[in-house]
Amino acid sequence: MTASSAEAEPVILRGRPALRVREAAGVDDRPRLQGESRGRRLRDLLARIVMWGSFGFAMIPLAWILWTVASQGFELLLSTTWWTTSQRNINAADAGGGALHAIQGTLIQAGVTAALSVPVGIFTAIYLVEYGRGMLARAISFMVDILSGVPSIVAALFVYAVWVTTFGFQRVGFAVCLALVLLMIPVVVRSTEEMLKLVPNELREASYALGVPRWITITRVVLPTAFSGIVTGVLLGLARVMGETAPLLILGPYTKSIATNLFSGYMPTLPTMINQDRTETGIATAVERMWASALTLILLVLLLNLLGRLVARRSAVRA
Repeated sequence: MTASSAEAEPVILRGRPALRVREAAGVDDRPRLQGESRGRRLRDLLARIVMWGSFGFAMIPLAWILWTVASQGFELLLSTTWWTTSQRNINAADAGGGALHAIQGTLIQAGVTAALSVPVGIFTAIYLVEYGRGMLARAISFMVDILSGVPSIVAALFVYAVWVTTFGFQRVGFAVCLALVLLMIPVVVRSTEEMLKLVPNELREASYALGVPRWITITRVVLPTAFSGIVTGVLLGLARVMGETAPLLILGPYTKSIATNLFSGYMPTLPTMINQDRTETGIATAVERMWASALTLILLVLLLNLLGRLVARRSAVRA
């Protein structure tokens, strides 16, 4: 072994061999590399500033809304009568009364809407991802896109034209649920579809290689893997329909009494209670109830989201 090869060998075996070889050849570009490193750090810092600045800017209206609603309506929520009584025989100028009737109506309509739309949305997403090919799948996907952009008042008017005008039925709570189903289905379909696409194909192929039928693979492998994301999509759709007002105003008139029958009479909800008190903005008690109803609706949606995420987390761990 010559002296030159003995000197070159340690150079190659050290860390960053390409740079060492260039140094041995008399080429020194470390200042240029250091300049590029400083440029990358500067761009990274600038990106971080833009990202956090955008996040803070987006949080300003959200924090403002939450603070306004909480500060204006928190006092009534501390009273037990707010959660245990209704507004029956309570005039706009009278103090007291509660929101039990509106809370029950909101939960009933949300539950029926979810029971109707979640199975349809999940099965549609499964078909589009696992089975859908050709013209039928494209037509279904196109219709889901159309439903995603339909305003709530258009869905309410469509149900009114069919339910009331065509069939001659009364304006009841179930008609509201039908309109809300049209608004919730596309949210469930798209969110479930994206979650199913995120499931690795290797899991499906491994199941097929063991001779497992496709429908068992979907129910035992694909759906449990995507369950947490599916629950999140369902909760997003449920949060949207719980705050809708147009279907309620057109198809479900407000009443101050407790009503739990979806097929007979009026049914109160929190959005219609807010709208009722909004018309009495000159009366302090009505304004206070309006803010308290809005805060109750926010807390109700928050509670449902927390419960749904807890169920999804436990189910994902078991799967």
